[in-house]
Amino acid sequence: MQKSRAGTRRTPRTRAALAAFALAALVGPTLTAGPASAAPHTGTAQFKGVNWADPRDNFADDPIVLSGLSTSDSYALTYARASRVIAAFRANLGANTVRLPINPYTVNGPYWKAYRGVLDAATDQGFKVIVSYWEGTGDRKDGFIDDPATFWPMWDTVVTAYRHNSRVFFEPMNEPHGYTDTAWADIAATWLDTYPTVPRDRVFVSGAGYNDHVTSVCADPRLKGTYLSLHHYGFWKSYATYDQWAADLKERIGDCAGRTVADEFGAPMTTGLDYNTRTPDDNSVHFIQADTDTFRELRMGSVYWPGLRTDDTYSLQKLIGDATRPWLATTNQSGADRLAWAWGRGKPVTP
Repeated sequence: MQKSRAGTRRTPRTRAALAAFALAALVGPTLTAGPASAAPHTGTAQFKGVNWADPRDNFADDPIVLSGLSTSDSYALTYARASRVIAAFRANLGANTVRLPINPYTVNGPYWKAYRGVLDAATDQGFKVIVSYWEGTGDRKDGFIDDPATFWPMWDTVVTAYRHNSRVFFEPMNEPHGYTDTAWADIAATWLDTYPTVPRDRVFVSGAGYNDHVTSVCADPRLKGTYLSLHHYGFWKSYATYDQWAADLKERIGDCAGRTVADEFGAPMTTGLDYNTRTPDDNSVHFIQADTDTFRELRMGSVYWPGLRTDDTYSLQKLIGDATRPWLATTNQSGADRLAWAWGRGKPVTP
């Protein structure tokens, strides 16, 4: 999530730059071992999840370190800590999915051996894991893949490690807002062509822009059989009514709800807002109520941002207890209630 820029769009790079990227992509290694399936989707409500994030918002020019973890941790310690965090996501929220970030520094260097402990801990507990690439910081935080020369080896490593684990899902890039809709669809298609052994129903193709609409990738026949990921945030508007938020969300989804998972949406959770009561003057309350009602109505999966991110006012969970044996506490029970409602449980909002 990029709170400061999510409502803007950048000018795409030159044709020469895009051509250079395409060439680098196409000459990268291709993993082949038979055709991948493209099973039709029957809905996405099975994804009931949260994001687990680095305190820096996952944009990093070094390894991504999830809240509560450390690069000095061994695989065994990472696995043990992650096991408790994952168990707390289930116990506190009823989640069965976690979305995790990667970048080349995390995967292509020594930290990968330990970081795998997070993925393994989650899948060993039966969680679905969505693995997504985040770009770096500074001038490169522009919505483009930072460096194809490190991007493709990163995915080679991750795909090789987890292509046979049916609980792991691959999201080639988070918020590809630097590209035009067409250029982004080209890159997503190249990813699918590069990894033909990955079943298409284990790939999440991000919506164009800031993952802010899925209609263009949904319409592209080259991406048939994949899931689509949508992001939606209340800070994109200074104020909107409940009905306006519901209409805004549905416009971004189009007729693609059967393939779409909202793998980021969120609002302030540590400021005392009550999301279980109609509040005519509060934009965040309108937003959360409209989104969770719509996800439930459309039988869409949703993955809250963030389930855990230290010092983020949007975080629905916070770390408690000893650092070597962490547990989580809920920061806003009404927010947790609304998430449960989106996932098909609980009660509607009080009039």
